[in-house]
Amino acid sequence: MASETTRVVVLGTGQMGSGVMRMVLAKRDLELVGAFGRRADRAGLDIADAIGLSSPLGLLLDGDLATLLERTRPHVAVQATCSTLVDAEGEIATCVEHEVPVVSIAEELAWPWAASESWAARMDALAAAHGVGIIGTGVNPGFVLDLLVVALTAVCEDVEAITATRVNDLAPYGPTVVRSQGVGLSPEAFQAGLADGSVVGHIGFPQSIAMLAHALDWPIERVEETREPIISAVERSTPFVTVHPGQVAGCLHTATGYCNGAPVITLRHPQQIHPESEGIATGDSIELAGTPPVRVTTSPEIPGGIATVALAVNVIPRLLTARPGLRTMLDLPPAAALPREGIFRG
Repeated sequence: MASETTRVVVLGTGQMGSGVMRMVLAKRDLELVGAFGRRADRAGLDIADAIGLSSPLGLLLDGDLATLLERTRPHVAVQATCSTLVDAEGEIATCVEHEVPVVSIAEELAWPWAASESWAARMDALAAAHGVGIIGTGVNPGFVLDLLVVALTAVCEDVEAITATRVNDLAPYGPTVVRSQGVGLSPEAFQAGLADGSVVGHIGFPQSIAMLAHALDWPIERVEETREPIISAVERSTPFVTVHPGQVAGCLHTATGYCNGAPVITLRHPQQIHPESEGIATGDSIELAGTPPVRVTTSPEIPGGIATVALAVNVIPRLLTARPGLRTMLDLPPAAALPREGIFRG
């Protein structure tokens, strides 16, 4: 490292990108040196205005990523602009070619081989050639339904099957996520959205199942996914959508991984806005059938927004000391919460 303080640029000014910037600003040994936004009309805006801070930072939002990297010379970039490998590639490649490691919250990057082995091989080679690391992380995929499950299997002599469920509240999320779950649609429009790809449910189940299978050396032969609408019996609303009785409040997405014809990994993710309005508690549950059997539950859920932001920030020191190339959360030592400015300093 060139200095004690790690210089960070953030790509994206949405809910997650803004959260990452606010957390970087609060951390003792991190320095926010710039931000990239895809919307050209916001270039030149003070970052404070872009992310909802009251006092100007004197840092301007940049619409040209290459120029931003050349000017700020960061130690790491955090990408919070998209979900898929195809959409993420250009920004990641630009960072890597400027010898800047990348932490991405793009869901498909949590285990990119599940979406495209050729993409993963290409980006691994590019990162290795430039001597930097790339990692995908997030609360799910990246932690609750995969990395945490892997950690729990360490206390077992053997594991025969895994069932994990995450019940969460979509209310804190922005309009892009809400739309992708079909929130506010009629049941008929939900089915039409599944058919045309506008309703996708959870992004990341193939990545989570592939990570689990890799860790346990299970030869998964196929993954089956189902998506069902969660129909509301009451009115629910967020700043971005109002759901009336009979409309869709969310999506129950289930993925099952099969080995030798038997279902050995089952992941469930019923996502909806304000589940408490119908008496449903949020939470995370992991069950391991094995010796010994293991069951771990948490309630309420590990909150997805701040948890994803925290993982993206807290993994930075681990990535900076990792072997160059395309890495996963299985490759790195466990991340830990970085100290805030002024905390535990004499």
